[in-house]
Amino acid sequence: MALLLENLRCIDPSVDLDMLANIAIKDGKIVSVGPDAAIEKGERRDLSGKIALPGLMDMHVHLRDPGQEYKEDLTSGGNAAARGGFTTVLAMPNTSPVISDGSQVSYVINRAQNATKTRIYVAGALTRGLKGQSLAEMGDMYQNGAVAFTDDGRGVQDSGILRLAMDYCRQFNVPVLSHCQDESLVGKGVVNEGVVSTRLGLAGWPAVAEELPIARDIALAELTGCAVHIQHISTAKGVNLVRAAKERGLPVTCEVTPHHLFLDENSLDTNYQTSLKMNPPLRTKADTEALQTALIEGVIDCVASDHAPHAAHEKELEFELAPFGTTGLETALSLVLDRMVRPGLLSYQLLISRMAHAPRSILGLEPVSLAAGSIADITIIDPNELWMVGNEGWQSKSANSAFAGTELCGRATDVYVGGYASLQNGEVL
Repeated sequence: MALLLENLRCIDPSVDLDMLANIAIKDGKIVSVGPDAAIEKGERRDLSGKIALPGLMDMHVHLRDPGQEYKEDLTSGGNAAARGGFTTVLAMPNTSPVISDGSQVSYVINRAQNATKTRIYVAGALTRGLKGQSLAEMGDMYQNGAVAFTDDGRGVQDSGILRLAMDYCRQFNVPVLSHCQDESLVGKGVVNEGVVSTRLGLAGWPAVAEELPIARDIALAELTGCAVHIQHISTAKGVNLVRAAKERGLPVTCEVTPHHLFLDENSLDTNYQTSLKMNPPLRTKADTEALQTALIEGVIDCVASDHAPHAAHEKELEFELAPFGTTGLETALSLVLDRMVRPGLLSYQLLISRMAHAPRSILGLEPVSLAAGSIADITIIDPNELWMVGNEGWQSKSANSAFAGTELCGRATDVYVGGYASLQNGEVL
């Protein structure tokens, strides 16, 4: 198959590219990029006014398969990724049953190949059933394709168990994705501990319950030599801990979610909107400002959505009883474009670094670029498209978005995975 994408602004800092150009694709690979790139025959698409980026990756999503397909499945999750501009995602293991042996990793990988064009990688659990008591079948999962390990959703409470898991991950040369939550400090907390929790009469979740595990996991990374990636970092002090670790040359990286970048605890009010209940909770305005600065500086390596779909009847429960989480795959890119790129806080080059190159580098995956010989995973955006985040019209099975009712500027219009369109003119294929 041959394809020519014409008249695009093509940007890729990994190959020092920023120009108006065509992209020629054949047999799933980029053949050439430049003003004169052409094909003898095949499909041609004029994409004037749009911007081509290396295919974006979200390294933190919950696809709910196996066991909770009423919330999301591999097809709907893959479609949501495409609509949001992503070619590739990493699925978390806190499914039902938990992905904790090789057969379950193989199940997701094999099923995904027939369910969606989106590339779906799998993270395996660190401990059996996410219970933190004994290691999961890590070697078996690695042999069957797991690219990272995590007890996301809970975090490993026992430092000795986590140290042992890190020793294994170092041998496999894969990272531990660390959900930093001290359950003894969190208790029944559902929102950030402070003025807002007091005003709303809700149990508080102190920032230190995240910061102490971050410090512990950095220390264990130094002890074991294992690469540690801090998930959904949400506090200024947590960022400072990561900054100090990087300055010491430790193998530590971290991610931030759009909801922690652009919302804070003051978004909560007496409507008790459960779409604003997430783990970790929304923090203070000072925390969000520190997170944005750290993302720009590169202390925070990447943006990840922590896409957490839930059925409507679950989120309609009382705030204390409703599950944690917000959807994010279909809004993450647009939020960064609208809130950081348009105001000039973040360049397109840095967006690409944080949302395309860094996630693959952290996970040791094959890089993608807008260069001859690269696999043709490409995200195309219209930087001027205005759209409203609604309660309907989702590719995801779930609509629990923290940003419902928000107008955004900038959106993916076309996505190519291995040279084949998964999104074309805003329609999922």
